[in-house]
Amino acid sequence: MAGVRTYRRLSAAAASAGLLVSGCVSPHAGPAGLYASPIGDAPVTANPTPYSAALVCLSQYAQRYGLRAPRIAVGRIADYTGKAEDNGGRAVTQGASLMAISALAKAGAPLVERYDTSVSELELKYANNKLISDGPAPAPPPARRGRRLGARRPGAPIPTPAQPYRKIMAGQVPGSDFYLVGGITELNYNIRSSGLNLQGGKTDATKGTGQVTGKLYVMNVALDLRLIETKTLEVVDVISYQKQIIGREVGAGLFKFFGSDVIDVSAGEGALEPVQLAVRSLIERATVEVMANLYGAPGPQACLGSDPLGPGVTSLTGAFTPAYDNLDRNNGQTRSLPSRWSDRRDRTVADAERGRY
Repeated sequence: MAGVRTYRRLSAAAASAGLLVSGCVSPHAGPAGLYASPIGDAPVTANPTPYSAALVCLSQYAQRYGLRAPRIAVGRIADYTGKAEDNGGRAVTQGASLMAISALAKAGAPLVERYDTSVSELELKYANNKLISDGPAPAPPPARRGRRLGARRPGAPIPTPAQPYRKIMAGQVPGSDFYLVGGITELNYNIRSSGLNLQGGKTDATKGTGQVTGKLYVMNVALDLRLIETKTLEVVDVISYQKQIIGREVGAGLFKFFGSDVIDVSAGEGALEPVQLAVRSLIERATVEVMANLYGAPGPQACLGSDPLGPGVTSLTGAFTPAYDNLDRNNGQTRSLPSRWSDRRDRTVADAERGRY
């Protein structure tokens, strides 16, 4: 009988859980056209590293003294570790070049695109064949009625006047003075680890047992970058850094008999410092050193006297070119605020959505 009662309890619990889950997902779309609403409401935030503020500081230093770095292009910064995850994906980000572009932008470096020029090359090809126009398309002439001499036949295409095509000018594409290349060269798992596994209880198993576990482990990732002068291919700067990454796991469990019933409870928590964020930190630290050299900055003391809240075109999210002369009131200084433009967190957007403005 005890086994039957236990079976009935488990069946009832499973049925209740099924009803609870079915209440969250419906086979019929709701008024918004969705079967279920996605969970989570975290806003979009900036993705800084401990060196992002130093990059912005260098940009402000250059603006304060009227310095301008040479034009820089970013080439291939590849993953040379060869490490793969168990599911077949790569263990290290394949977007290190994009991280370097963002880091140089934060430092206020003049950038020219060399990483993905597919669109520019296609438009250059079209322009060379006189297929691209930069002017607005004119409205077609109105259709004429009647069948007088020279009138358009019914069904014939409406002629459109010729467009002024884009001219290809010699020297219209600015060249780079230096380019940055390199790679992620190390990813070492479990450099050192330590752990604790404690288990105890009564000699009689029915009295219950408890278990506590804890682990710490360290790994690292390394980066090698070089700055090359474009015209001479001379390597003018080489940077090599590594960063250690720590992870932890803790857990506790309880196993006990209650008459004919059994309870088995366990809880745990684990955390691993983000590997890809460590790669971004490596790239930003290397970029700080490269740009400090190009600006001639003496070091961190160059940040003294800068106004982090003053108008500028760089922030923790990167850099931009102002469309209008409105630096004192455009959105440049609010790009890193997590609540801006969110209909759930920004009152202005929420009120505008409700038609209050």
